[in-house]
Amino acid sequence: MLNKTLQKAFNEQINKELYSAHLYLSMAAYCESLNLPGIAHWLKEQQKEEIGHSMQFYKYIIERGGRAELGAIEQPPLDFKSPTALFQDVLNHERSITASINKLYEKALKENDYASQVMLHGFIKEQVEEEASASEILETLKMAGEKGQALLMLDRQLARRGMG
Repeated sequence: MLNKTLQKAFNEQINKELYSAHLYLSMAAYCESLNLPGIAHWLKEQQKEEIGHSMQFYKYIIERGGRAELGAIEQPPLDFKSPTALFQDVLNHERSITASINKLYEKALKENDYASQVMLHGFIKEQVEEEASASEILETLKMAGEKGQALLMLDRQLARRGMG
């Protein structure tokens, strides 16, 4: 049985993951408006992952005899200064999610909830990958600049996410 402290924390994480999905879809819409469909595709793939993460927490709560409770999702920003600034926001957001997952793990340790610790291992590993991916794209954008062939090449590269 999942204790009330962890149930509340996992429910809060569901909402953080759903906000992440909402944020990435808003970012994708911004990129679509700049005619950067490849970057938008990458962000929409990210959005799908975040929905999946929220459902993993949802399912875990149910499996442990708890109740999943959904709260309101905050409206994400609609505009961003540039693609580079957008990916800085992506990296900052992923770092905040990493901190949230780490706090969940600390709570699971404190509560001696071994099942929750094991479940969170996958999320801890995933966050390393998420931050590395966002950082790599951000650094490439910094080198490429905001306009020109390099940006278009990156856009085409990101369009291939999930295709192999």
